[in-house]
Amino acid sequence: MTHYDVIIIGTGAGGGTLARHLAPSGKRLLLLERGGWLPQELQNASAEEVFVNGRYVTTETWRYDNGEAFQPQVHYYVGGATKMFGAALYRLREDDFRELKHHDGMSPAWPIGYDVMEPYYTSAEHYYQVHGARGEDPTEPPSSAPYPFPAVSHEPRIQKLSDDLAALGHHPFHAPCGVMLDEANRPFSRCMRCDACDGFPCIVHAKSDADVLGVRPALAHSNVELWTNAEARRLITNSAGTEVIGVVVQRDGATETVRGDLVVVSCGAVNSARLLLMSANDQHPNGLANGSDQVGRNYMFHNSQAVLALSHEENPTVFQKTLGLNDFYFSGSDFDFPMGNIQMVGKSQAPMFRGEKPGETKLAPNWTLRDVARHAVDFWLSTEDLPRPENRVTVDRDGTITIAYKNTNEESKRRLFEQLKSMLSHVDDIDHHHLLPHHWYLKDEVPVAGCAHQAGTCRFGTDPNSSVLDADCKAHELDNLYVADTSFFPSIGAVNPALTAMANSLRVGDRLLERMGIRAAPHVTAAPDSEMAP
Repeated sequence: MTHYDVIIIGTGAGGGTLARHLAPSGKRLLLLERGGWLPQELQNASAEEVFVNGRYVTTETWRYDNGEAFQPQVHYYVGGATKMFGAALYRLREDDFRELKHHDGMSPAWPIGYDVMEPYYTSAEHYYQVHGARGEDPTEPPSSAPYPFPAVSHEPRIQKLSDDLAALGHHPFHAPCGVMLDEANRPFSRCMRCDACDGFPCIVHAKSDADVLGVRPALAHSNVELWTNAEARRLITNSAGTEVIGVVVQRDGATETVRGDLVVVSCGAVNSARLLLMSANDQHPNGLANGSDQVGRNYMFHNSQAVLALSHEENPTVFQKTLGLNDFYFSGSDFDFPMGNIQMVGKSQAPMFRGEKPGETKLAPNWTLRDVARHAVDFWLSTEDLPRPENRVTVDRDGTITIAYKNTNEESKRRLFEQLKSMLSHVDDIDHHHLLPHHWYLKDEVPVAGCAHQAGTCRFGTDPNSSVLDADCKAHELDNLYVADTSFFPSIGAVNPALTAMANSLRVGDRLLERMGIRAAPHVTAAPDSEMAP
């Protein structure tokens, strides 16, 4: 039986990044991915296939705590959730690492400060070729280096919106974006600035996902092995329950056990909790690393809403996800609590409405939906979801996942939406042809089944009685078990969590290298020579 130095379970933002970071060490690495390679095919760019037919969504069933079954919008492929993400790669704000008072309660402090994470954010931005512009967003945290690539430019309609908001005294900024785009040399740019990015797999592999910029560079090293269609079913410990000695894997219809010195769980917040809970044994009767009863608890996924503002004139924008606004991230003019982040999302297409609102749109003629899409200016609003122990993931004996969840910060979410409407109405006072004088807003609340931005089920901390992991993301109760995905978040902030997961995986990777007697390489501070290759 082959013995590995490190086994990484999951290949998304956490596991894929960690694999690339550890690959040059020469140590024997095994990556376990329960899915396969997402096929590169024309259907990648089809809104009908992706949003209506759910071509890449898992067929498995989860349950709400009332027993109702639902199909989670998760995707099991090499690269994990990043295969379908919008490539918005934000840093958490500096104050997100501290205790923050919200309308619905307190957001807890992290056991590490932003200063600890900062060099890893910088390295992650270089790993994932992030485009952006420092200094435009007044809430942005300090950084030790500029973005590796210039901001993705706004198309004319979005540039006009940015100019109008700035004229009103707001601070719109170019959203940090992970795409392999070279606007100065378009004939040699991998990214085409198409309309099939946010929510789609990239048909030309030009999105900075954990498959293209994590796993594939790792596999260039002969010491790295990837098993696809290989689901980790449980972890086995030694007789004392102090370390993991094996991973039970179901692969191609057979079950086998693999062994490694260090084991890293990076399955996503829900499935990482599931794996630990399913690994209960005599020494850990409530689940592995669960002496605190915190595994699966404090599930968060952002209190988000997609908003379409419709106007008389058409919005011809193709690549729309280039603008953000954090002026109300921590407070508003008449509200002393954080409200959250406003950003653009990918340009809406008619089939998306049928996929997301099938009941409301089933009788609508296609021309009506196309007309709505042509006139839509699309926003995404994120309000911080507070950790609650009763918001949790549990599993049945057969492994079926149940999620119990109630929303938090509803008033902050409502006020952020009203703030957006107010801003746009004042924009109209500048140019009445820009947006409707009286807006018609369509809101799409993101449900639990959406599974977007999930985090928090294996929180890290200094107290083993109230956390699952220590400050290095090692399980308090096991000497060689780590968790490196968004499960470790004690709070989620109000910006997309992917870059924080990537940065933290680099931090955890340094700890693993130290344990294996390898000195970590200096972190990247210079831009790569090209966006065409990792």
